[in-house]
Amino acid sequence: MDTTTTLLVIAAVVGAVLLTVAVGLLVRLVRARRTLRRAGLPTGPRWVFWGAVAYLVLPTDLLPDPVYLDDIGVLLLALRSLRAARPLPGGPTEP
Repeated sequence: MDTTTTLLVIAAVVGAVLLTVAVGLLVRLVRARRTLRRAGLPTGPRWVFWGAVAYLVLPTDLLPDPVYLDDIGVLLLALRSLRAARPLPGGPTEP
């Protein structure tokens, strides 16, 4: 195997791993939002969730699509935003 083929195989493997991580984070984001909604807790701004999903799906990114590092960062920020959502005062979770 020559150097070019080796580099292409390594790049394809790294791209596949990053895509797998991005899709896994998307699944966690959707599950976290669904769990918060079922519990009656606020999920934060709706645009954060849909913006992160759109950023992953749309081809216009800060970095080209084979490099999913920016997508992973956006999904992590959206997941952090959902987890930071606090119950509203006087909501159904207060005794």
